Amino acid sequence: MAAPMRNVDEIRNRVILGEFGVKNVHSTDFPGNYPEYDDTWNQKKFQKNFRIDIIQMDENSMEFDMVGIDAAIANAFRRILLAEVPTMAVEKVFIYNNTSIIQDEILAHRLGLIPIKADPRLFEYRNADDEEGTEIDTIQLQLKVKCTRNPRASKDSSDPSELYINHMVYSRDMKWVPIGNQADVFGEAGIAPVHGDILLAQLRPGQELDIVMHCVKGIGKDHAKFSPVATASYRLLPEITLLQPVKGEMAERLKRCFSPGVIELESIEGTPVAKVVNSRLDTCSREVLRHDDLKNLVKLGRVRDHFIFSVESTGILAPDILVSEAIKVLMAKCRKFLNELDSVEME
Repeated sequence: MAAPMRNVDEIRNRVILGEFGVKNVHSTDFPGNYPEYDDTWNQKKFQKNFRIDIIQMDENSMEFDMVGIDAAIANAFRRILLAEVPTMAVEKVFIYNNTSIIQDEILAHRLGLIPIKADPRLFEYRNADDEEGTEIDTIQLQLKVKCTRNPRASKDSSDPSELYINHMVYSRDMKWVPIGNQADVFGEAGIAPVHGDILLAQLRPGQELDIVMHCVKGIGKDHAKFSPVATASYRLLPEITLLQPVKGEMAERLKRCFSPGVIELESIEGTPVAKVVNSRLDTCSREVLRHDDLKNLVKLGRVRDHFIFSVESTGILAPDILVSEAIKVLMAKCRKFLNELDSVEME
């Protein structure tokens, strides 16, 4: 009886990587599917098994483990990070003068994609029929640059950086123009592009830009410029099991089949023996399955309910704040669904 039960546990909890395919891809742990298991959803059981472990975090990126959930919830969380956490971005561009070689439409598109360092939680969504905007729903930026010749440039110089003044227009040239009481509210932190070294246009003497921009609150579902992350992805935790000891030259070849740090060699009585050190680092390339003498010595799998998330922020908000905001959005969706169910029952 132990062997069949062990096989069922593998089907329920592991994705197996084979030579010609991947097995146990779909979730099967729903109520009544396995007679020996009680798979009815239980909140106490979920709270006991669910956890989030932060593995690495810096100013713009974060890696964490989300354990004890189904792939559907993990994917919903990923999609919310991409498309439903709001940010501020340039929505309206008023071009009063553009004598550069860049067309107005192209320049407006470039300006819209510049990440703006402003906390969207301090702003409201702007009404569609509101043309002007107010201090609670609009940020105003101005770009006013004119290129001139440098009178001190050497006559023999051919370097544009020496010949011209303001010939390169960067995102740092986008200046914040406070509306209403914004100077008092955001005075210390200020509002500006996240990165000041993004090239917007190149000018020559006599050419100039005079542009006013209005930034509004939006979500990535409406336009990619509102997406707060450069990337948000997840993968299942790899699991590598050695079915029998691998020694000598075979151990060295086995080590080369995996990413660095996954397999290490330890010396036992002068003979190198392979052991799994950190399967998390594996990319699941299945290179080992190309070797006839090694493929039956290793079992490759992934833990079905252990998701390794990687979140890279555009710099507008810190990655840990993005994760907490995404959780709030998911909770709001759940509350809305429950309210809809209650309203249907009332009817």
